[in-house]
Amino acid sequence: CPPSRGRCCPRPSPATTSRPGRAARPGPGGCPKPPPATYSSFVLPSITVVTWNVGTAMPPNDVTSLLHLNTGETNDADMIAIGLQEVNSKINKRLKDALFTDQWSELFMDVLSPFHFILVSTVRMQGVILLVFAKYYHLPFLQDIQTDCTRTGLGGYWGNKGGVSVRLSIFGHMVCFVNCHLPAHLEKTEQRKEDFATILHLQQFEGRAASGILDHDLVFWFGDLNFRIESLDIRFVKYAIDNNILSQLWEKDQLNIAKSSWPVLSGFQEGPLNFPPTFKFDVGTNKYDSSAKKRKPAWTDRILWKIKSPSAGLGVGGRRPSRGVLLVSQLCYCSHMEYTISDHKPVAAIFAVQFPSKADKPPVEIFVADEWSRPEQAVVRYKMAAGFHRSSWDWIGLYRVGFRHPKDYVSYVWARSDDGERCLEMQQVMFSEEVLPKGKGEYILGYYSNTSSSIAGVTEPFQISLPRSEEGSSPTDSSGSSSEEEDDSTLVLLAPKSRSPSPGKMKRHRSRSPSLAKFQGLILRPSSRDRGTSRSPSPQSRRGHPGDIPAIHLPHEELGCRGAKPKEPGLAANSPEGSSFYQTVREPGGPRRVSADNPLARADPRNLGLLPALRLELIDQALGRRRESGDQGHPCRRMSPTSPLGCTTPKEGSSP
Repeated sequence: CPPSRGRCCPRPSPATTSRPGRAARPGPGGCPKPPPATYSSFVLPSITVVTWNVGTAMPPNDVTSLLHLNTGETNDADMIAIGLQEVNSKINKRLKDALFTDQWSELFMDVLSPFHFILVSTVRMQGVILLVFAKYYHLPFLQDIQTDCTRTGLGGYWGNKGGVSVRLSIFGHMVCFVNCHLPAHLEKTEQRKEDFATILHLQQFEGRAASGILDHDLVFWFGDLNFRIESLDIRFVKYAIDNNILSQLWEKDQLNIAKSSWPVLSGFQEGPLNFPPTFKFDVGTNKYDSSAKKRKPAWTDRILWKIKSPSAGLGVGGRRPSRGVLLVSQLCYCSHMEYTISDHKPVAAIFAVQFPSKADKPPVEIFVADEWSRPEQAVVRYKMAAGFHRSSWDWIGLYRVGFRHPKDYVSYVWARSDDGERCLEMQQVMFSEEVLPKGKGEYILGYYSNTSSSIAGVTEPFQISLPRSEEGSSPTDSSGSSSEEEDDSTLVLLAPKSRSPSPGKMKRHRSRSPSLAKFQGLILRPSSRDRGTSRSPSPQSRRGHPGDIPAIHLPHEELGCRGAKPKEPGLAANSPEGSSFYQTVREPGGPRRVSADNPLARADPRNLGLLPALRLELIDQALGRRRESGDQGHPCRRMSPTSPLGCTTPKEGSSP
């Protein structure tokens, strides 16, 4: 952070910590290599917290500087929590976001995935969004992930104001992130106090470790808290800003006053406000409000933290703790004036969190070979720690390096369901050849725990070098395609409490967001466009279904008719020189033959690649088409209650 925007301190040396014990790889003779060094008695993760009221604006092109990326190895964060307020939540926008990931979440995942950050959890309440990311090798040590939200707008019936939270266990310590949007205006101080107290009271989590927000070992409270500057005239406030005498404004800041007088804020701490007030600006500029209202500048966007134990030493400068004491040191607290899409400026803070580690081994250790060059090498061995709560719905996912969230896998296999003491022994599963990616690339294996809804074990990156099949292999449909093509695929982001790798088995989140399931008489169908780099969590969605759209078939026995020269080289072997050919078109009324010159034969949507992302059909029409297809001799397929029409029953490596 430049001195004019905030205060930064040098990061502690990374030599004070090492990565946790992750996956061991088999050495010569199949014996596993010893795992890498585990954390010492103290872990020192760096946590970046960002808050931004985006004012219903579209995402900018780049947020690298906001997230403090590309700043050198000593400034790399281990976790990033991002709180947004006033994200566009109009009904048409919310309907789209209910089907697909919202644009802001997509942006942050796109920016952070190349830096090996994985989306751990997310929660949304209308325009208030909270996203928590972590480096992939920390995932096994992030457990007991839960989310909650509290509406305080219109007496608790509207979610334009309120708070959302993500709580989780980090190396055995309970941490809670709370993103709030409190009431606006200078005179609403007491209302802000009551709303925050309501959020603290209503948000409750499962488990005995930390049921309430303040029961957690560490709480980060941030957002558009809307506290203003009292008493001072707007001309004096602007004079103090222009002359960089911000300390004269601190004592009149409502939040600074409240921290010493409100019991609900007891123990919350904040770094010095060495950056200009972040509200209110003319959109597209760095000039404070020039409208007729001329609102007084204020530090509305804030980041605070609180330690559960009052005896723990906390401070912005920090000091070396004694054994067993948690310490938080704020390394940076600044605003980012370069972002002008909103009337608020984003605020970021970087924390070094130091506490004794309660977990130095992952719940599941995975052992894998250094390279898979043959299908028979796709063997995965894993061992569960004592006390690990396994489930018959646990699975092991194969991820491409740079994956974005736990359901962003290439393929997966179900974990073995052995009970009793046998589950503590070394287990083994194998990926079938059909589900393995072809070509060369770096991949990671992760054990997904259904009980904790998180990844309980990961490997280090390893190579897969399998030959591509001769049929249909091309740079565009192979697993080794470019990341640019992957980013164009449709992402299905599962709900925070989903218990299954299949989107069809998602559980509903507590949010009252619109859902297409409420529209009776409609069926949602994925497009039949087959893309090898699809990011859909369900492998079944990569296969087209017969009867989805009018299809054009080219039977070899019908190609040999007199007339024109064939246009495709592949047809020359089956058609005499100088002959024309016909195509069979399947329609609801039955198949019929059309000439190649017919526009219907040339305008095949499968070849043009112009299929829509979604199709809405009446149930009666879809079922009628299914029955007509069955009458024409197409075999019927078994369907699961949650699968689209025509989905086959799951096989190994496919979506259940």
